[in-house]
Amino acid sequence: MAVIYSTHALHPRASEMLAGAGELSIASALDPGTLEREGRRADIVIVRAPLPPTLFAQAPGLRAAIRHGAGLDMIPVEAATDAGVLVANVPAVNARSVAEHVFFVIMALLRRFRMMDRDLRATGWLAGRDHSERTQELAGRTLGVIGFGNVGKAVTEIGRQGFGLNVIANSRNPRSLPEDVRFATVDELVAEADILVLSCPLTPLTTGLLSRDRIRRMRPGSILVNVSRGAVVDDGALIEALREGRIGGAALDVFVTQPLPTDHPYLLFDNVIVTPHMAGITEQSMMRMGLGAAEETLRVLANRLPLNLRNPEVLERYRQRFPAGSD
Repeated sequence: MAVIYSTHALHPRASEMLAGAGELSIASALDPGTLEREGRRADIVIVRAPLPPTLFAQAPGLRAAIRHGAGLDMIPVEAATDAGVLVANVPAVNARSVAEHVFFVIMALLRRFRMMDRDLRATGWLAGRDHSERTQELAGRTLGVIGFGNVGKAVTEIGRQGFGLNVIANSRNPRSLPEDVRFATVDELVAEADILVLSCPLTPLTTGLLSRDRIRRMRPGSILVNVSRGAVVDDGALIEALREGRIGGAALDVFVTQPLPTDHPYLLFDNVIVTPHMAGITEQSMMRMGLGAAEETLRVLANRLPLNLRNPEVLERYRQRFPAGSD
């Protein structure tokens, strides 16, 4: 019987889908040693936590590592490819969830929700109401989007159609932008945007993309929203800008170190919203991601290739390991 090893429990419907396909095993812990030890007997690994590269050399029957979601930074793709293991993901299924979160935190920052709620509860009605004349409206602002994948497209759609915002964007493929969304370089975008949304994947080119120099050139009072990856932002420079009041605030869902340390400076700012890497997690998106991962698992176990294969260069090596699994 095939062994399907998942770093986390799956949505009940996904578990039901896999019930007859093999033994579903959930990781007992998420440290590299445990994942390597428990994953050795797996045929499929479903991924929601970083995998150790050493796992792939230690798991002789491993066919595929399937990301429960879109981002591949949790899977050491090169190590998987070297070992002849397929890598797949489930793209787009939580893009709307992330985009809705983006506007939730933007509105909370513009309306000073954290401060208002705190003072209302601690001091009373009038203390909360005192914040009202310093709140801001969203209408008429320029939204800058860096990264025009599924999340960037969903953020743009809501911004343009839901709030009538002027949207400018940076994409690896400028031709992918709608006609009424202007392409801008990253340097142009940080200087023009009232609200800057990072939704790009983490790559060598995007690591440190929002550098000290670019943060210094953000508009006074502007807002940064990061739903990309923590390493895209220079943390020290952002903290400096917040302390000096050079930007209006930030909403951060991702961090270089996760979980975020309890004494991290971000937690001290009233105009910073911190969330625990949950922008794309809702009951509905968890079902969609779980079902997508289960569907790809069943395809591989039926000797078919994943629909969303992300390392096609692995195929020759994979076919040597599993001659019947190349359709």
